[in-house]
Parts: sequence; structure tokens; C-alpha cells
Amino acid sequence: MDLSNHLTIAPILLPLLTGALLLLFDERRHTLKALMSVGAVLLLIVVNMTLLEVADRGGTGVYLLGNWPAPFGIVLVLDRLSAVMLLMTSLLAIAALFFSLARWHKAGSHFHSLFQFLLMGLNGAFLTGDLFNLFVFFEVVLSASYGLLLHGSGPHRVRAGLHYVAINLAASALFLVGVSLIYGVTGTLNMADLVGRIGSVPPENRFLLEAGASILGIAFLVKAGMWPLCFWLPGAYSAAAAPVAAIFAVLSKMGIYVLMRLSPLLFGAAAGTSAGFDDKWLFAGGLATLAFGAIGVLASQAMVRLAAFSVLVSSGTLLAAVAMSDDRTTAAALYYMVNSTLTIGALFLLIELLDRAQDPAAAVLSVTMEAYGDGDEDEIEEEVGVTIPATLAILGVSFGICGILLSGLPPLSGFVGKFALLSAALDAGNRISTANWLFFAMLILSGLFALVAMLRAGIRIFWAPVEIIVPRVRVIEFVPVAFLLALCTWMTAQAGPTMRYLDATAQALHDPASYVRDVLSYAPVPPPMKAAQ
Repeated sequence: MDLSNHLTIAPILLPLLTGALLLLFDERRHTLKALMSVGAVLLLIVVNMTLLEVADRGGTGVYLLGNWPAPFGIVLVLDRLSAVMLLMTSLLAIAALFFSLARWHKAGSHFHSLFQFLLMGLNGAFLTGDLFNLFVFFEVVLSASYGLLLHGSGPHRVRAGLHYVAINLAASALFLVGVSLIYGVTGTLNMADLVGRIGSVPPENRFLLEAGASILGIAFLVKAGMWPLCFWLPGAYSAAAAPVAAIFAVLSKMGIYVLMRLSPLLFGAAAGTSAGFDDKWLFAGGLATLAFGAIGVLASQAMVRLAAFSVLVSSGTLLAAVAMSDDRTTAAALYYMVNSTLTIGALFLLIELLDRAQDPAAAVLSVTMEAYGDGDEDEIEEEVGVTIPATLAILGVSFGICGILLSGLPPLSGFVGKFALLSAALDAGNRISTANWLFFAMLILSGLFALVAMLRAGIRIFWAPVEIIVPRVRVIEFVPVAFLLALCTWMTAQAGPTMRYLDATAQALHDPASYVRDVLSYAPVPPPMKAAQ
């Protein structure tokens, strides 16, 4: 077993040990705790970049935690999909963490420990190879996210936090029920082992299997934010502190990841009569979520709710793409997922900086004037043009880039992702289905709605404010925003190599034979004495 194999467990152990160690220090030692937390996440990025290179060489990396062979022991599985999810999460995490160092990490207790435990749960969910440990890591993520959502306190945050806790506890109960039904029918929870077991389930038990999978799917869809299970999401995300909302952008992708992983693995061609039983429901739910999110984006007056509804637009697009179940759409969806997650994370951070330029009373007046058409009556044309201070100009450029990325306009990676999705939807042979045309239209309309909403907000903030207020922005607050937007720009320049990697990822997802073979045939390490003989 080489070093790269042991490295598979590092994304779980590193944040776990860091979070536990940080609990030993007093809350007054902010600088020490910040240095340790940032250092751990930077090291995590290095580890995840190495794992991405390992996964790109092909094959599936298997790590037997207790040295028991699958399906009897706990197994971690590293492939291209899990590697890209790990790296995306750590890059978003370092931006959110740096932003929090300006003030948010001092606003409550144990921020850094909760942040590290959240990363541990996310990384574990992306690496685990069985459903029970997926549940365990889900619970770790949820427990840490409860504390992070309430970080900073305040009645609005507490109210949204209670809704968030209640809905996620219900989702966890559904998760257990679904897992229990699947185990009762198949006798295993290892994902690779389930592939062969599902196809041989007797007809009289197939209803229980599909019922268990459906209940399990509802738990994932709550986390992914599918309509109508998403009512909690805009309130919770808009109430969270800016760095918490930014890292929460990846939480909804955890549900998408599980659906993307399990749908072709468990209900592919080997599933017999159950193959693709969830696709129609998933596609309809994805389109409904996309429509709900797009309308919410257009209707939002507060910027933070616009960003929260953008999460739903992203989720709806991905759910519909996952339901299409073909290689090209999945590869395009993965590119879109990475781009939209980084963009929305940057937008959540940027909104806090822009809010400092807003006088609440002036904002209400501005909305009222716009609603009643009074905006032009009191205009005083004493000067040509509007002077925009340098800070506002820099924030305005960043806001403009976010708008271009969200609406999918060229030339940035938002356009590349949407173009790849549209191209895959229309490349369906000689006859394109009505469902694909519907997806095409919804994707175009959601981009148009995002463009209108961002333009309206931009004009109100930068071009026609009732009173110009120059916000005080620290370098440590702006650098994370610039970093995330630079990553999106890098994805544009490196679209070819990135799509090559994601194409290989999608092909491996839809042809899981090598995944199953590698996991089930991986032999435990022999004991030292036996190895010496």
C-alpha cells in the first residue's frame, strides 16, 4: 500500500483532528486558532489536489478502514467524482474561512471547530462507499451546520435556525427508514455490493426496495432543495453569516452528489425492472425547482435572498440534468455545478460588502420609488454622469462578473457550463424530446431572469442610489471574493482540460463495472508476520 492510498483518509482525519485540537484552546486566543484553522485548510487543499491527480490516472482507489474486505468492513472509495467534490469544497472553504477572519470568527464560540467538523462530514460523505456511513457523515455535517447557522445569534437567525434544524431532523429520520428498507430487502448497504443484489431482488420484494429508495431519495432531495421541499432554504441561507452562507453553497451539492452517484450505480441497467424508475420524478422536480428558483430570483428585492434563490436555480438545473442519465449531460452538469457553487459562494461574500454601501432607509425609499414610478420626478440634472469611488468601482466590477456568471453570458465559465448543458440536451439523436425542449427553454429563461435581477440590483446599488455611501472594505474581505471569481475565470481558460476530466468522470459514473470490481476485489493488507513469511 503506497502513500497515495493512505492519503485517501487524510481529508477526513485532518479536519477532525484540527477541530478537536481547537477545542482545547480558550476562545480569547483568536489568532492562534485562526492560524491553525487556515493552515489545516491550506494543507487540505494540497492533499485534495494530490488526490485529484491520483484519481485522474484512472481506476478506483479503495481504502479499507478496519482492514476488512468489502462488503463486510467500512470502505472509502476515491474516484474522479469524489476527488473533484473534495477539491471544490476545500477551495470554497479557504475563501469562506479567510473572509471570516475579518470579524465573524469572533462573533461566537467554537467557530473554527464547527467549520472543521463541517469539512470532515462533507469529505467523509464524498468518500464513503456505503450507505450507513453516508448517514453518519450526513449527521456530522448537519450537527456542525446547526451551530454555524446560529453563529452570531440574533432573533432572525435563531428563527431560521429552528426551521432548519426541524426539517433536517425529519430528513434524517427518513434517511434511516429508507436505509432500513433497502437493507431489509438486499442484506447489504455497501454501494458496490448493492449493484449486484438489486438486480436479483424477487418481484414480491421489489416494491419495498423502490419504496426504500424513494424515501431515501426524499431525504437527499430535502438537502438538495428540490421544490416543494425547499421552503426552508432561502430563509436559512439568507439568515446565515456571510462566510457560513458561502460554505453552505456546497451543502445543497452534497444531496446532488449522492443522487449523481447512486442513481446510475443502483438503478442503472443492472437493476432489472427497477432501472431508471426515479428519472421521470427527478426530471419533473428539477424543472419545478428551476422555475421556482428563477421566479424567486426575479422577485427578490434583498440581495441575499437573490443569492439564496440562485442556489435553488442551480439545484433545479442539476436535478433535471441528473435525470437525463447520459454521459454528455452529466459531464456538462458537473462543470456547471463547480462553476455555480463557486459563483454563489463569491456572491454571498460580496453581498455583505455591498450591504455596507446601503442605507436601509434609502433602500426602502428606492424600492418604493421604483414600485410607484416616482423615480424620475425629482431628478436634478446638474451634472453629467455619476462619480463612483474606487472601492465601489472594484466592488461593482466583481458584482458585474458575478452577474455574468450567474446569467450564463459569454465569455466566462457560466456560459461554458450552460452551453454544454444546452448542447447535450439538443444532441439527442434525430428527434429531440419535448422534455429536452422544456429543459432548454427553462435554462434560457432562468439565465434571463438572473440577468434582469442582477441588472436591477446593480443599478440600484451603484448607479442610482439615493445616497452614495463608500463602504469600508478590508483586504482580507475582498481577496476571497477575487479568489473565487479568479477560479471561475481559470475554469473558462482551462475549459478543454476540465471538460476532458469531467467527461471521463461521467463515463465512469454511467459504466460502474470497474467501480464495483475494484471495491469488491480489493484485498486486505496481510498481517506483518504473515507478510514476512
